[in-house]
Amino acid sequence: MKFADVLRRLDAYPRTLDDFSVRTVGGAAVTIISSSIISLLVLLEFLNYMKPTMTEELFVDTTRGHKLRINLDVTLHNLACNYISLDAMDSSGDTHLRVDHDVFKHRLDLQGEPLKETPIKEIVAVSPPNKNSTCGSCYGAEHNSTHCCNTCEDVLDAYRIRKWNMQVDKIEQCKGKYKRTDEDAFKEGCRIQGHLEVNRMAGSFHFAPGKSFSIRQFHIHDFQFTNVKLSHTINHLSFGEKIEFAKTHPLDGIRVDVEESKSEMFNYYLKIVPTLYERHSDGEPIYTNQFSVTRHRKDLTDRERGMPGIFFSYELSPLMVKYAERHNSFGHFATNCCSIVGGVFTVAGILAVLLNNSWEAIQRKLEVGKLS
Repeated sequence: MKFADVLRRLDAYPRTLDDFSVRTVGGAAVTIISSSIISLLVLLEFLNYMKPTMTEELFVDTTRGHKLRINLDVTLHNLACNYISLDAMDSSGDTHLRVDHDVFKHRLDLQGEPLKETPIKEIVAVSPPNKNSTCGSCYGAEHNSTHCCNTCEDVLDAYRIRKWNMQVDKIEQCKGKYKRTDEDAFKEGCRIQGHLEVNRMAGSFHFAPGKSFSIRQFHIHDFQFTNVKLSHTINHLSFGEKIEFAKTHPLDGIRVDVEESKSEMFNYYLKIVPTLYERHSDGEPIYTNQFSVTRHRKDLTDRERGMPGIFFSYELSPLMVKYAERHNSFGHFATNCCSIVGGVFTVAGILAVLLNNSWEAIQRKLEVGKLS
């Protein structure tokens, strides 16, 4: 027996002579339909192969050295920029953080249109007091024994460095120079934009009326308003880079309106989940944070305890979510294509046989006249 005859016996796909094959209209219809289905499924599989898939993983956060970046853009519609203080505090709530920040205030009119002037740089950190000096008095804000404040601007600068509140009417150098009335506080709005970079620990930050300062580790705001209307819009708030598919900015676009002559305290409790995003395109990891929020507002008109303001308190989860883009292998794509072709042709063959047998049975009954 020749070697070719041995191989011929192993042929699992023997040819059928054309004289023994019958081509039917039903078989042609099944072939066209099955070929269309195969083409469509293979195209969808190719598109899925070209598109990376997203995987999720949850593990304990062991990263070190990453700062927590707070990106904020908040508009207060009825309170002027000079009467708003932005303060960041640590988890104990009694000392201010030494933070790197880049926050600016933009003055707005009551319709929300910006006023044409240079934005005001906001100061966040606070320092303790020092000793008095002679010369022109700095009223306790001098930084050494030879520091003198001979003009009102010198006193203002010294207090600004100390981050203290100053009563201008009691400063000899400023008498008759600065007059501030509380009525001016409600004639403008203010948009506060920028970012803070703080250590990765629980803490809070808030917007509140009046100048803020610390006395014996107590955080105090100096304002004389009986009712403060704090209608506001959170244009943007995130803790890191923005990812569209993740919940990195759930508060964006939220507006809160307050009734006339009503003081309220707004609390936003944030649960931050550290997030790592690995893109397939460049492979560079992106460290950001997702967060959920619980909102609460408190009416202070009935002498409830509290201070009018917008308060954000955040806590960090010990777990990290990792999103990673993965590309399917070509072997996986080829295997799926073979499965599609084989499966559709097998099912189509079964349907073609059933159609042909049914049609032949109907024809036989018609020939003998048994089909009513």
